[in-house]
Amino acid sequence: MKYINGNASAYFHLVQQQGLEGIVLKRKDSRYEVGKRSHPWIKVINYQYDDVLITRLRKGGFGLLLSFLDSKPPGVMEFMPPAERKELYSLYQVISEDDNYIFIEPIRFRVKYRHLTKGGLLRIPSFVGWI
Repeated sequence: MKYINGNASAYFHLVQQQGLEGIVLKRKDSRYEVGKRSHPWIKVINYQYDDVLITRLRKGGFGLLLSFLDSKPPGVMEFMPPAERKELYSLYQVISEDDNYIFIEPIRFRVKYRHLTKGGLLRIPSFVGWI
């Protein structure tokens, strides 16, 4: 495995500029442990951020169907911190419903994610804040 000794901040800055996923910081004398997370190896993820809209609520299990501001669908977000979820339930206005979804007036918020998949979906989206 290749490594660069020192300059982690500068290296991570280059990773950010190139839009890469991140870096792994490790102690030079450490060994990889199969199937385990270990303190000598730390992932530093280059999260991406974007503004998206919640357009539908999934029935039968929490899930928010999202839309980019240009109307392209980036997927589903299946986790939201309890305080923000409570706030969401006080904010949304129902447009219509079907068997699977509640269609709502779009609500804008900021999301962070690892990267876009090949299909253009958000990988592991998580709530950052209301806009």
